Amino acid sequence: MPGATAVPDIEVIIEDGGGGPTPPPGGGDDGDDGKRRRPGGRPSPNRYYTGIALGIVSILMFFMALASAFLVRRGASGDWIPVHLPAVLWINTLALIASSFTLERARRSLSRLDVSGFRKLWAVTTGLGALFLIGQLVAWRQLVAQGVFMASNPASSFFYIFTAAHGVHLLGGVGALVYVLVRKFDNNRSIALPTAAEVASYYWHFMDGLWVFLLALLYLGK
Repeated sequence: MPGATAVPDIEVIIEDGGGGPTPPPGGGDDGDDGKRRRPGGRPSPNRYYTGIALGIVSILMFFMALASAFLVRRGASGDWIPVHLPAVLWINTLALIASSFTLERARRSLSRLDVSGFRKLWAVTTGLGALFLIGQLVAWRQLVAQGVFMASNPASSFFYIFTAAHGVHLLGGVGALVYVLVRKFDNNRSIALPTAAEVASYYWHFMDGLWVFLLALLYLGK
């Protein structure tokens, strides 16, 4: 009979969903989220590299402004009394430079999938960073014991400003090192361990080089 195929035809139409192209993976509610995420759901690491680059540039501009003010103020008047740099600053510098070497060795261990070796060397790097900060406080105490305060003269003011500003930023770096050291990374995290270690290393090496520059500025600016 002619009407015998009507029911099967209707069933085929219903099952097909009315035709049309298959929706892209991720669904319409996610917008363009699929473009921002790597396969497996983890965001692209480019956002972290961009963020640390912007942070480094802003910090660099801040310290370059301070360095310019330091040079201008030093040559502007005769009330500049050079600060005798405490010897502990050189020990602190060696500790900070050594921390960059141990950090890179830690990253090499990680690239060889030696996670245990990575964590040991990363912990050494973190300890050297903390040692540097403690050493900076020792340098301050030595200057205070000599009667050199922030308001003593322009040279001492800049010394305390430089070391304090750098110390605060380095403390943030130590916090990043601790984060990488203690956090458990897995496939569900938004950032992988190698990426976190690399981003932290960029900031740490920058703070290392920045301190060498500031120390040279303070020493030659006497």
